[in-house]
Amino acid sequence: MRADMPESLAEIVEDFAAVEGQDKLQLLLEFSRELPELPAHLEQAAMEPVPECQSPLFLSVDAADRDHVQLYFSAPPEAPTTRGFASILHQGLDGHSAQQILDVPDDFYVALGLRDAVSPLRLRGMSAMLARIKRHLK
Repeated sequence: MRADMPESLAEIVEDFAAVEGQDKLQLLLEFSRELPELPAHLEQAAMEPVPECQSPLFLSVDAADRDHVQLYFSAPPEAPTTRGFASILHQGLDGHSAQQILDVPDDFYVALGLRDAVSPLRLRGMSAMLARIKRHLK
């Protein structure tokens, strides 16, 4: 288990490390299906766009309680890679403290082992999502 990230995110990294090649893409697709819908009180228009992503992605960071940060993502169903990355961040970081999220290495996604399966542009999108989340917490 990596000490520099919450257990929930470290477990996701371990899940990806346990599979090879196309199975990594299949796992990413499974994550894309698990991205929760936005709550009724939150509209995409009020969310921050992440233009570095190749598909439209919007995020919102609720840090009113810095011990329990809430993350929200919106990405279209026809963008499974982007949705998968958003779901990884949601499942791995939502509900954790601001400090725990800030401590996550900026390049943690390299440990997912997707470099050979996903384009560098798409990986940059995941990096941008994490950077924007952290910017809200500083």
